[in-house]
Amino acid sequence: MLGNFQHFITPKPHTAMGTTTTKADLVNVISRRTGLTHDETESVVNCLFESIIDSLKTRKRIEIRGFGSFNIRHKNLRQARNPRTGEKVTAAAKDVPSFKISKEFKSAVSESLKTVRE
Repeated sequence: MLGNFQHFITPKPHTAMGTTTTKADLVNVISRRTGLTHDETESVVNCLFESIIDSLKTRKRIEIRGFGSFNIRHKNLRQARNPRTGEKVTAAAKDVPSFKISKEFKSAVSESLKTVRE
C-alpha cells in the first residue's frame, strides 16, 4: 500500500543512526513514478505539506488511511530540569503537533526492516 521508495532513492548519510531521505528525494521519486514534471511534483508536495500545516493550525485532525494521523496534543504544565545546571524549572503548558503511524504503516516498515537484518 505504501510502496517501496527504497529502490529509487540514494540514501544520504546523516547520523550514526542511518540515512535521511529529503523532500527533494521524495519529489524526484514521485516525479519519476507519476510522469509529472519536477516543478509540478514539487508544487504538489509543497501544497500537501502546507495543507497539513494549515489544518493543524485550525486544530483539525488529518487522517490518511494506511499512513497515519496528524493532530494537536496538549502538554500540561510540568516540572523539568535545566540539563546544564540540573536546576528545576517549570515547563509551560503548550499545544504541539503530533503524528501517529497507522498499523499498516508500522507493520510494512517493521517487516521490511526484519528482512534487512537477516
